[in-house]
Amino acid sequence: MKPIQIASIEAFSFRVPVASPIKVAFGTFRDRPFVLVRITDSEGAQGWGEVWANWPAVGAEHRARLAVDIGERLVGKTFETPEEFFNKLSASLEVLVLQTLEVGPIAQVVAGLDIAMWDLAARRAGQPLHRLLSPREATRVPVYATGINPDEPERFAAARQAEGHRAFKLKTGFGHELDVRNLRAMREVLGPEAVITCDSNQTHTLAQAIDFCRAVEPLKLGWFEEPLRVDAPASDWRELARASTTPLAGGENFHGAQFDAAIASDVLDVIQPDVTKWGGITGNWSVARATVAAGKRYCPHYFGGGISLLSSLHLIAAAGGAGLLEFDCHPNVGREAVVGELLPVTEGTVPVPSGAGLGAQPDLARLAAFRTWEGRT
Repeated sequence: MKPIQIASIEAFSFRVPVASPIKVAFGTFRDRPFVLVRITDSEGAQGWGEVWANWPAVGAEHRARLAVDIGERLVGKTFETPEEFFNKLSASLEVLVLQTLEVGPIAQVVAGLDIAMWDLAARRAGQPLHRLLSPREATRVPVYATGINPDEPERFAAARQAEGHRAFKLKTGFGHELDVRNLRAMREVLGPEAVITCDSNQTHTLAQAIDFCRAVEPLKLGWFEEPLRVDAPASDWRELARASTTPLAGGENFHGAQFDAAIASDVLDVIQPDVTKWGGITGNWSVARATVAAGKRYCPHYFGGGISLLSSLHLIAAAGGAGLLEFDCHPNVGREAVVGELLPVTEGTVPVPSGAGLGAQPDLARLAAFRTWEGRT
C-alpha cells in the first residue's frame, strides 16, 4: 500500500424529507440527515466516508463543520496506511475530547474520515474494499429489513417479503401489549421460516425485559436488541441472559474496549457496532474479526446513507460468519444517490460490489437540493 498524502478534506451535510415519520422508542425521524466527507490525496485520488448524524437531526451540520475543523490538522500530512491514520488522529484528539466532552461527535467524525481513507486506499489499489481487508471470497451477503414502525408492521413486513426479504426487525419499546401484539402478527403473516428480530432501544427495566422475553418465547425471535440501558449493571444483563431463550444483541452504542468485554462475555450473542458512529473501518474490522472468532454473529448497525451501508456490507463480506446486514427499506435519497441499483435483494441476500473501493460514490448533483452546508479545508 502506497503512502497517502492528504491534499484536502471536504464535508457535506444533507437533510432529506421523508414521506411518513419513522418511529423509534426514543423519538421520531421527520427527515433523514446525513453527513458525507471526501478526502483527496496529493495525486488526485479520492475516497468517500460518512459521519453518523441520524439523531438528533440538528447534529448533521455540526458534525460537517467539525469534520472540516479536524481536517485542517491533516492537510499535507502523509500516512503509510489507513490504520496509522486512524490511530494517530484518534490520539491527537484525546485532549480535545477532554476539553469539549464531545466524545460522540468527535468519534463519529474520525470514523467517517477513516472510511474515506480506506475507500481511497482500495480505489488506488484497484480492489473492492473487502478484498483489501481479507482474501476471503464473498459474492453475496444476507440482509434484514429494518426500521419497521409499530403501526401495523405486519403490512410493511409482508410487502418487503414480497420484494425478496427473508429477515425483518421490528421497532419495539412502545408498551408490552403493543410490542407483543405486533410480533405475533408479524410471525403469523410472514410464516415460520422468516427471521424476525426486535429492537427496544434501551427502554426496558430488567423486570419488563424478562416479562417480554417470556411472552415472545414461542415466536422464536432471532434476537432481542438493546433491551436494557447500555450502562445497566452487568448483573442485570447476566440475569436477563439467563432468563431469556431469545439471543440478546447490542453494540451500536459501544465504543473502544466495551467491544472487547462484550465479545468475551456470554451475555450478547450478536455484536452490532455502527461503522459511522465509532471506529470506522479500522476499529470495526478488529471488532468483526474478534466477533466471528468468538463464534458470535457480527451484524453491524446501520441507519444512515449509502456510504454507511456499503461500508457495513464490505465488513461483513470480509469477516464472514453468520451475520446479517441491516438494510433500511424506507425511501431515502441519501442511500439511493450512492447505491442506486447496486444492491437488489434476492432471496434475502444482496450482491457484494466488485468495483474498486466501496464500489460506488455519491451523486452530488442528485443530492444538491438537499444540501444544507458544505466546507473544505
